[in-house]
Amino acid sequence: MLTILASTGRVLLRHWPVMLAWFLAGRLVHYVGIEVAGYVGAWSSVGGFLILPLAILARLISFVAMFLVIRDGLRELQGIAPVPDAAAERRRTFVNTLLASILPFFAIYTAWGMLRDDVVDYTTKALEVNSGVRFQALVDGVELPDLEFANELSLNMTTALIIVGAYAGRWAWKRWSAKLPKALSLVAVYFEAVWVCFSLFLIRIAFDAVGGWADTRVGMQWVIQLRAWVGEQLRPVAWIWDGLEWFIGEVAGLLAEPLAWLAIAGVIYGQAIAAEKPWTNHRLFTRSQERLKWVPSRARRILRELGADFTGRFTPILNAIGLMWRAGPVLIASFVLLYTVVLAGHGLLEFVIVRLLGPHDLFEFWGVADVLIALVASLIFEPVRISLVAAAYDRALGAQRRHMDAVDAVAPTDAAAEQSAQGSIENRAKYGIASVGETSTQNGPSASSGTPNASMSS
Repeated sequence: MLTILASTGRVLLRHWPVMLAWFLAGRLVHYVGIEVAGYVGAWSSVGGFLILPLAILARLISFVAMFLVIRDGLRELQGIAPVPDAAAERRRTFVNTLLASILPFFAIYTAWGMLRDDVVDYTTKALEVNSGVRFQALVDGVELPDLEFANELSLNMTTALIIVGAYAGRWAWKRWSAKLPKALSLVAVYFEAVWVCFSLFLIRIAFDAVGGWADTRVGMQWVIQLRAWVGEQLRPVAWIWDGLEWFIGEVAGLLAEPLAWLAIAGVIYGQAIAAEKPWTNHRLFTRSQERLKWVPSRARRILRELGADFTGRFTPILNAIGLMWRAGPVLIASFVLLYTVVLAGHGLLEFVIVRLLGPHDLFEFWGVADVLIALVASLIFEPVRISLVAAAYDRALGAQRRHMDAVDAVAPTDAAAEQSAQGSIENRAKYGIASVGETSTQNGPSASSGTPNASMSS
């Protein structure tokens, strides 16, 4: 825990102003993006939803930049893969890291309800513009304009073509990126954000529909009534059951957010580390591989490339989870405790500011002050939170390195020294630990590591 605190303080002292600038830039562009999406969405729902991923992408870019800015202050990570000196390499790393982070970030963004909040803000702005245009048309006595507005996406031919087209564009960039202009990497980032965001929209709508359908079934009502009857007849069992439900819910809520952010840090920093591919030897996988041999060679090659492109998005997440698992419960528990303290400090600061301001009018004062208070608290604690997550990842990486060094130290030093050295290399590859200067080539043509601050200024 003390090591995590020391690393957090070190990176904060060195990089707090730059982190703050990236955070403010992300929040500002996110707000402007939702406003623009709402204005366009008042006229075309598809157009509005095509702009909305840019607002979410702005927040992701700010978080990725904050993580990479403090990269040179993480000693363990620097020992494995130092920051490259070339500005072009740092820019390429930034783009590759951004592409690898879109899927896990958007998934967590949706799971935490932040995507729903953005949709609500977008819908509010679109309805405001839509109503204003209609009212002005009635006042002027002109024909009502043809406005197409919808507050939710639906699975139709248009959305399906958008998802398929965006995924195909992203796949084409990965396949022919060496021959295409580097400026098109921004288009590839947008394509990745669009297909992931639209897919998550539809998945969330499908889950809500399935949940609503299940809640209205007669069988579900029987289960609820049976649960109530058992609780009345066996009260001790009901108390134990309710206690377990409460405990599991509290533990899940306590662990989910810090571990999710640690996984995102693993995806971001994992681009600098040689990562293992997930081992798949399930009989269904083997059987599908056998059947794939009957497919024509050209079609089989395309299918394999598409499959590798899709599964490659989940490999960094699996590697990050594996690193957390191997870090041990003590380190993870220490990180969760410190993360909870930071969240509590954030809430306490908001409470203190409200108390210091005292009573005021609800609409004229607090309608604006609430947003400003939340922003002030975030300006103070967001850099602390990102630094803490990065320090915990660096500590977990260091623990894994020391474990592998201990394995190497007990290796036999007889005539089989060459075999021992080969085993050490295989062990390091197995646990995703690279030698100094060794880089990963997934998610792009190059994956050297670096910070974006120098590249942005160059």
